[in-house]
Amino acid sequence: MNMKLSESTVNLLKNFSTINQSILFKEGNKLRSISVMKNILAEATIAEEFPKDFGIYDLNQFLNGLSLHNSPELDFNNEQFVMIREGKMRSKYFFADANVIVSPPEKEITLPTEDVCFQLTSQQLEKLKKAASVYQLPDISAIGENGVVKLVARDKKNDTSNDFSIIVGETESEFVFNFKEENLKIVPGTYDVIVSSKLLSRFTNQNVDVTYYIALEPDSTFAG
Repeated sequence: MNMKLSESTVNLLKNFSTINQSILFKEGNKLRSISVMKNILAEATIAEEFPKDFGIYDLNQFLNGLSLHNSPELDFNNEQFVMIREGKMRSKYFFADANVIVSPPEKEITLPTEDVCFQLTSQQLEKLKKAASVYQLPDISAIGENGVVKLVARDKKNDTSNDFSIIVGETESEFVFNFKEENLKIVPGTYDVIVSSKLLSRFTNQNVDVTYYIALEPDSTFAG
């Protein structure tokens, strides 16, 4: 069975490699990954269909190997490795044992409650990430007060830290949902975000079929 990976699938896999360096591919057209700390889970549906289950221990290395070719074909006829072919070139890439890979639970994940929702555009996300980098801020908080939801890049432990905020919606609730900036490892795009006061959030990309479940920090508060 030979197949090629589209550019959009390769981009998703690059993103998934920042969540967990390893991945267990499953037969079919779904990609799933979970961070080693189990606080970020990503799920995507892709155009390609994988013919079987197989593990890749160093996903970034595997993708860099693919980039040695212009338009590689993946041949999955061997149980132990995938053969990457193009013209007269061949790369043999060995699979990893599933036991050494931290992979997501089989069952579907759902939000325990849906308490707050807002939309986050690609530009807003980029600005928040940039501000966090410029001011060296470790936290991004979704704060509900005075009728609006704003996202704030800040250092929540330091009252005198610089911060940067964007209003992203309206709310009648009062809350402070704290994320670690480093946990917002999501591909660019506009997202529908739903947050549960039970310390879990779901980011659904409007442009690509990818969803992220990201844990909130335990000091988050929701007054309802």
